[in-house]
Amino acid sequence: MKERIINYMNHIDDLLDSESGSMDYEKLIKEHLIQIGFFMHERLIHLIVTVVFAILTLMTAFTYLRYQTIGLLLLTALFIVLLVPYINHYYLLENGVQKMYKQYDEMLKRVNSDD
Repeated sequence: MKERIINYMNHIDDLLDSESGSMDYEKLIKEHLIQIGFFMHERLIHLIVTVVFAILTLMTAFTYLRYQTIGLLLLTALFIVLLVPYINHYYLLENGVQKMYKQYDEMLKRVNSDD
């Protein structure tokens, strides 16, 4: 997913930088809105997963503080190890969708300037 979102954003940036007067921005806007929808759905799913892992991590850490067994310590460490990549991926999705909103605004500006 990381490669897909980065490649897509770079592709749109290249199209916007090309300054092509023959660009069909209305068609590009429709396609862009579909892609934004896909990435927003992915972002929501990863938010849910990240929050669940964060809650599990905290619950396990607090349980470890109460019972102090090596198994709970290892489980807490495992949850932390899994939580870090989830946070990084969610960060990429969140910032990617925000950038796509800016790209969409730029496309709208170009469509309205052509009128």
